[in-house]
Amino acid sequence: MSAPRIGVLALQGAFREHIRSLRRCGADAVEIRTREDLDGLSGLVLPGGESTVMGKLLTEWDMMDRLRGLIRDGLPVFGTCAGLILLCTDIIGHPGQPRIGLLDASVRRNAFGRQVDSFTTDLELSPFPAVRPLEDRPAPMRAVFIRAPLIERTGTGVEVLARVNGLPVAVRQRNILAVSFHPELTADLRLHQWVVDMAEAG
Repeated sequence: MSAPRIGVLALQGAFREHIRSLRRCGADAVEIRTREDLDGLSGLVLPGGESTVMGKLLTEWDMMDRLRGLIRDGLPVFGTCAGLILLCTDIIGHPGQPRIGLLDASVRRNAFGRQVDSFTTDLELSPFPAVRPLEDRPAPMRAVFIRAPLIERTGTGVEVLARVNGLPVAVRQRNILAVSFHPELTADLRLHQWVVDMAEAG
């Protein structure tokens, strides 16, 4: 069985670390820079970076509608930090910002503070259905927050997987997994493995 082809959006942001993590999970991880690169994917990662820049480039380079259609049709997608922002239906204070808008949630950009306010913490990650269940994997998960967004509202179809001070920082809605932090900066591969497992099952 060939390795699943997982794309990492590489228009801007911290995509190289995601590539490394996915390859450690056995995926054929590739950089996504054009509309044509989206063909033949089994899964996708939207990395951290500048959500405004990513959204603008996705629109200008005619990738946004194609990307939205793939996710709507069931492509497993994992968004971290800026990737989470792009996935949400509502970006508080920025109604005109281009976004994919398929995750039924409201998000506030940089809500945890500036770069100097970055922090790490241990999260208790709730088990959630996946091809390879997370129940048998060690907890907690070390999470790195850098200019992190805050999820202020989630829809009825959105499952909250982890919280910080009672606030959601990891959520899942069907084929969409999104977090406020940067799992690619740690050695914990559980969330990247979810993308690979879902891609292999699809």
